Amino acid sequence: MASTGKTLIDCHVHLAALPEGDNGCYISPRLLKSPLFRFLLWKHELSPAHPRETNRKYLDHLLTELRASQHVQKAVLLGMDGFYDQTGLLNRQHTEFLISNDYVLKTAQAYPDEFLAGPSINPQREDAVEEVHRCADAGAVLVKVLPNTQHFDPADLKYKPFYRALAERKLPFLSHVGYELTLIGRDQSMGDPDRLRTALDEGVTVIAAHACSYGLMLYEKFLPTFHDLAKRYPNFYADISALTLPNRLRMLLHLRRHQELHDRLIFGTDYPLSVFHLAAWGRVGLRALSKMIRTTNRFDRQVAVCQGLGVGFRSLGDVVAHPKQSHQL
Repeated sequence: MASTGKTLIDCHVHLAALPEGDNGCYISPRLLKSPLFRFLLWKHELSPAHPRETNRKYLDHLLTELRASQHVQKAVLLGMDGFYDQTGLLNRQHTEFLISNDYVLKTAQAYPDEFLAGPSINPQREDAVEEVHRCADAGAVLVKVLPNTQHFDPADLKYKPFYRALAERKLPFLSHVGYELTLIGRDQSMGDPDRLRTALDEGVTVIAAHACSYGLMLYEKFLPTFHDLAKRYPNFYADISALTLPNRLRMLLHLRRHQELHDRLIFGTDYPLSVFHLAAWGRVGLRALSKMIRTTNRFDRQVAVCQGLGVGFRSLGDVVAHPKQSHQL
């Protein structure tokens, strides 16, 4: 069970940025006009017409909320790699959102007391193995992927050298699980956690995002897979990010009844997405519920809701013995 002190690391925080200067970031016109992205811009009072100011303001908001948290000390900033064709080259036409690894690494280096780097590396890229070593040398603590959108099959055996590099550098592989609703999900079957066995077999520490939740509210089809992976692989974990969202809270309620899985759960929020207290209604006392409602800090509300429901979790620091500080590029 997590400590109540300010010792937690949030392993699932998105570093959002608009293209400006040489930050290497990209956002498609379609995504820029999407309702969710417009909502996030409105909520954070951001303007796409002023990218430099917008990027600074997003970072300031994140730093302010993180520093005010009573429980979370650091956040892993996640990058977002793009779509790569069969030759291993980046295809911007099919890339919705790109947060470059250099931008992630430099931001983490600028705030070593608050941030750790979680670059994104699509194993389909021609320099995937080299990028693993480059990012590891620069202080990365994990690698994040979203197979549904990045259009690659995590189970493909041709990615074994990539997974071996991750295992060699002791970089956990944080992979999205379930449906992808924010970005274009080109092949939703790529979100099946069963496809993570190739990485696990190569000795990689795998973290399945969203606790293997399917993400469509109706049912949790990956429950048997979650239990089997936890039973078979000591290097398998799952984060609790986004589990308070209405489309994923059934998994959160399932986890209440399966304490044997709590040792495999890693703390995460999916910032900047909201943290809801809906799952706690009728399941916790009025005093605890009132405290959750009054807690506006998203990091602390995630702790309050999960602990209030009796869902235990660990911090990334318990899995990665000594998360590294980023070295200068």
